[in-house]
Amino acid sequence: MERDVKTILVLNGPNLNLLGQRQPEIYGHENLDDVKALAQAACAEGFSIEQKQSNWEGQLIDWIHEARGTTAGIVINPGALTHTSVALLDALNTYEGPVIEVHISQVHKREPFRHHSYVSKRADAVIAGLGVDGYGAAIRRICKLQS
Repeated sequence: MERDVKTILVLNGPNLNLLGQRQPEIYGHENLDDVKALAQAACAEGFSIEQKQSNWEGQLIDWIHEARGTTAGIVINPGALTHTSVALLDALNTYEGPVIEVHISQVHKREPFRHHSYVSKRADAVIAGLGVDGYGAAIRRICKLQS
């Protein structure tokens, strides 16, 4: 008998579709396909990854709503919406499972406006500055919490 697989939703916000092309000196050379492979490799047995990216705030909110009651956790890199979106925070506040916020760069060494995160008010953990390896750390944490 096959065991149920728990899905972890990995959400990427605005401009992350250009990962690997946009400012590689800050964000590195890996792209979203690399992130998905890294995240899947970090999954414990019985877990899988569903990765989505949108440049539209409302689409990210809809995906968070759809994840309610159907996923084991959310890993989110909200991009610039981190610093501006109360709506994204409100959507995450409706989600019952663990939420881990990921930033590829070390945001606290960058411009002062990047030091504030609305998402952090809901996140169970925040990972910044590990490059795309931060996604793997977030996935491993959710697997541990949900095993």
